[in-house]
Amino acid sequence: MSYVTHLEAAIDGTRLAFDELQTLHEGRPLWVRYDLEAVGAAMTKQAVADRAPTMWRYKELLPVVDESKIATLGEGMSPMLRCDRLGAALGLRDLWVKDESQLPTGSFKSRGLAMAISRANELGVERVAIPTAGNAGGAMAAYAARVGMEAYVFMPADTPIVNQYEAAYYGAKAFLVDGLINDCGAIVREGIPHMGWFDVSTLKEPYRIEGKKTMGLELAEQFDWSLPDVILYPTGGGTGLIGMWKAFAELAEIGWLADERRPRMVSCQSDGCAPISTAWEAGNRFAEPFPDATTAASGLRVPVAVGDFMILDAVNESGGQARSCPEQSLLDWARRGAELEGIAFAPETGACLGVLEMLVAEKAIDPDERVVVFNTGAAQKYVEVIGTEPLPQLPTPTDWDALG
Repeated sequence: MSYVTHLEAAIDGTRLAFDELQTLHEGRPLWVRYDLEAVGAAMTKQAVADRAPTMWRYKELLPVVDESKIATLGEGMSPMLRCDRLGAALGLRDLWVKDESQLPTGSFKSRGLAMAISRANELGVERVAIPTAGNAGGAMAAYAARVGMEAYVFMPADTPIVNQYEAAYYGAKAFLVDGLINDCGAIVREGIPHMGWFDVSTLKEPYRIEGKKTMGLELAEQFDWSLPDVILYPTGGGTGLIGMWKAFAELAEIGWLADERRPRMVSCQSDGCAPISTAWEAGNRFAEPFPDATTAASGLRVPVAVGDFMILDAVNESGGQARSCPEQSLLDWARRGAELEGIAFAPETGACLGVLEMLVAEKAIDPDERVVVFNTGAAQKYVEVIGTEPLPQLPTPTDWDALG
């Protein structure tokens, strides 16, 4: 059964039907709302602990009604890794990384697209389309393939090569576009009456949030239903940050959190594409399109976010910040973090580490606070970025002194 009561427009609270295919209201996203009193009565921590270690263990707080329609590759639970050496480099004594790179398609996009495709499958959708700057296209293609759904993927021509290949590898009809992700989004939008596809762009359907919020549910469970002091999250479309803040509110409502403390949510971007941090620093609730967006972290290259106000609301309600780091700092920290901890840090995560360095220096984060950074994807999917100088050729016979 489902505990969903309705969908709610985030911009004005308008109530919409849950059992119909929905997109936006007044051009803005929708929330999924639950009967949380009924959830609290039906769901127990022990029952959750006894279930398979995937994101679907929280089924009472998820929107899928017919479990036979679920598109799953076993996504979740991603590990929470303590990072003492990286913490020491940053001046922190309680630093953790939640490593989403270990999900089925190599990034956190597995969560949102598994949920979006599952609900689309329930509602009879046969063809889907998505604009992507990186990992979302491959994830959508994989989950669409899982349930036999036709998929179209549109991506900027300079999208990382692995992302290009994986979408096609999973059977999607994938195309390169001369432009940015918003140009790809325009193609998807304009193609709806011609192609009859359903648009699963970030926040243009209600369910990717629900998949991404499982990051927050998992995090709480992994810390024995308590929450950290600070969460740093790389922000392009911002669905994960929005979803986690929603998850914490729902857990509080059903009485599962150990205390009333909430994390300060920190939205992290590169100064090459920083619409959210620019809006936050100006004290605005809505963000202006960011001009000439460019960053090696393809997932952050989102010059216009349809959920901008939802990101900024969560940041401000939490007492957090929206910040951007220098582009070069992003790349340096991603590589340094990988060397220190052996974690395949994506460039997007480098933005979190760059911002974290700034916040520690500003004393906005205390050295003893518990801090969680999200590694949202695997470095191996960014071969153009992680590559360094060509490897040296080992001479024959081996010159052992030359090896250092």
